[in-house]
Amino acid sequence: LVGGDRPCSGSVEIYDRDQWKAVCHSHFGAKAAEVVCRELQCGTALSVHGAAHVGEGAGPVWDRELQCVGNESVLSFCPTEAPKHKACTQSNGTHVTCTRLRLVNGSTACEGRVEVEVLGTWGTLCASRWDLSDAHVLCRHLGCGFAESIPGGGHFGRGTGPVWRDSFHCDGTEAHLGQCPVTALGASPCSQENAAAVICSDECWAVLQRPFAPVPAHHMSVRLVGGGSRCDGRVEVFQHGTWGRVLDEQWDMQEASVVCRQLQCGEAEAAYTPVRAERGRGPVGLRGVQCAGQEADLSLCNTSLPESHPAIGIVEDVGVVCRGDRRVRLVDGAGRCAGRVEIYYQGRWGTICDDAWDLADAAVVCRQLGCGGALEAAGSAQFGEGSGQIWLDGVNCSGAEAALWDCPAKAWGQQDCRHKEDAGVICSEFTTLRLENNDGCSGRLQVFYNGTWGSVCSNSMTTETVSLVCKELGCGNEGELETDSNYAELSGTAWLDHVECGKSNSSFWQCPSASWNPQSCDDRREEANIICNGK
Repeated sequence: LVGGDRPCSGSVEIYDRDQWKAVCHSHFGAKAAEVVCRELQCGTALSVHGAAHVGEGAGPVWDRELQCVGNESVLSFCPTEAPKHKACTQSNGTHVTCTRLRLVNGSTACEGRVEVEVLGTWGTLCASRWDLSDAHVLCRHLGCGFAESIPGGGHFGRGTGPVWRDSFHCDGTEAHLGQCPVTALGASPCSQENAAAVICSDECWAVLQRPFAPVPAHHMSVRLVGGGSRCDGRVEVFQHGTWGRVLDEQWDMQEASVVCRQLQCGEAEAAYTPVRAERGRGPVGLRGVQCAGQEADLSLCNTSLPESHPAIGIVEDVGVVCRGDRRVRLVDGAGRCAGRVEIYYQGRWGTICDDAWDLADAAVVCRQLGCGGALEAAGSAQFGEGSGQIWLDGVNCSGAEAALWDCPAKAWGQQDCRHKEDAGVICSEFTTLRLENNDGCSGRLQVFYNGTWGSVCSNSMTTETVSLVCKELGCGNEGELETDSNYAELSGTAWLDHVECGKSNSSFWQCPSASWNPQSCDDRREEANIICNGK
């Protein structure tokens, strides 16, 4: 697969007679796509469609037609025959997108237990860190709308393969899970009963899979684009297989309320007309919308379809900000669980003033981000000064709140602070690495976790593990593992054992290992010492 926007997607090419050749869309079907994804260890086929950039002047084109059954392990096992149609001479190659994720045991393709393919083996994803943000991204990736719920307790039955302990850390805006940070290091064991699951809204998938079926009058998918979350941005509707803009001259909070309700994004906070740079340029889906404000779905409002000819660049695009657009993040720290606290509110990121900022406030942020408990409530712009809006001042959490904006504080934007007072946090799951010698590229391997530096044991440590440590520290691409012959007992903490990175891991933090345990090694002989090959 070549020229794709992510791994495991792109135009199909076949190596034939000492050269790569493009494959015509008319010579290639869904069953062949499944075989391609399987052979490349890319999971299952998500989509297959024509690719315009292949044809005359774009290199050789394969002159056979595939007749795959769909269960072949490699494409070369599929029967071929001469094309039934005329030779491929136009720009009509084949583009395939594979996915290593799927939903199983649901009543539709858009609900079920989450399974992940790793090196050709499908397994259940552990639910210990699975949340709605992750689920939203998976639903979007599968063309299934947004996540309505993430049922637990073995809702979709028990799996039979391995249980992957990987944790995705999505903020909800990513196009697919491959864009989300992933960690597995130190994860606790997980049972088949604790499987990640999701029920997606299903709307787009239903229309795409049944394009010629009559569409119910109530069916009109909605999305918000161009914002900083799935719950703010310019409004678009999905009709007749395509997304279209919504234009209106009297767009207000009543219409915005319906959009927010339909997207399960909470109450509407603003209805607006996007500035020129944010206006759409595509086809128009609706022209004119009038809602009472209580409707469950935008299609239940009085709507007008656009004229038969598409309008381009019309100024009446409409936008919405829902309460569900609020997000929190940590920036300018050394990892995802430490940094300056920033909140996304009404379409803009802003900071928090450190007046009265304490561990109870920090605890809410850490829990909200899935970063464990709070180790430090940092003030005085410890992680650097932010810019723009300072959203909150006088935050006074009890520590039990679900989100930072649920805590008592001054009104949004009301403060007498400057950015030199920006608040930050360090959470217990903030992790980082070091090699103890002065050069930073050799010595005893240590990891920082739960506020303490601890050793890493060398048991089962692979050459890939050593390489990823060196890459993480900017010390070259390879290194050597050494152990101490000293039988002495350890004087401090040893956090990890059996760190077994493999070829599928691109980061040290993604590698499987034993669970976090402050007594992981028996004595000094087991401590890992690494010498990297460069800086």
